[in-house]
Amino acid sequence: MREKKHMRILEFPSVHTFNMLVQKLSWITLLLFLYQQGAEAKRTKICERGSAHLSCDLGFIKVIKANYGRTDRTTCASGVPANQLSNTHCFRKTSLHTMSNRCDGSKSCTVPAVNSVFSDPCSGTYKYLDVSYDCIPARRSVICEFTQGVIVCDAGTIFVHHANYGRRDLATCTHKLPTRSHCYSPQTSSLRSRCNGRKSCQLNASNSVYSDPCVGVNKYLEVTYSCK
Repeated sequence: MREKKHMRILEFPSVHTFNMLVQKLSWITLLLFLYQQGAEAKRTKICERGSAHLSCDLGFIKVIKANYGRTDRTTCASGVPANQLSNTHCFRKTSLHTMSNRCDGSKSCTVPAVNSVFSDPCSGTYKYLDVSYDCIPARRSVICEFTQGVIVCDAGTIFVHHANYGRRDLATCTHKLPTRSHCYSPQTSSLRSRCNGRKSCQLNASNSVYSDPCVGVNKYLEVTYSCK
């Protein structure tokens, strides 16, 4: 006896079902687009002798890229002589480090685009500060000098984004009048090795732990972290 061959019949969706699928895909595409737009880093360019103002309405600053110098002839070029615009290979490699020290983990910060902050990478060239940064969702803890504190995750474990022992403003931990507001001693690596992956981490804001980055200045330990 011959075996009957069965033909598989392809069933196509109805017009209504097809339209629903298209609509769903359109919404997914739109949501992805909006997410990508929201996830894009903020960018600011400030001409030499101006000041860069970084801020986050939600979350805390994380500097991604920074350069104090010149990489084109058009930015900050109005009224500037051509010979001060010709060097487009002007980079200050420590710009990211400088901006991170001053701004990471803060809600807002102001940094002057001047040689005294970044040093001069190319004398005779009119420079500008080009900064890209994100606003990351995180928690922030501040521990004044001579005191102890603890960072805690009720759910998940600690991941340290940024830490500094020193002073970055004139308003925090003012048990005595601050003498200056620029004292940076990054402690991110140290606190990551000590606290990451734990539910809680006790911290002591003391010169005996971090050494004294600015003698005579009342300091504080600030930590920005997430619960992963």
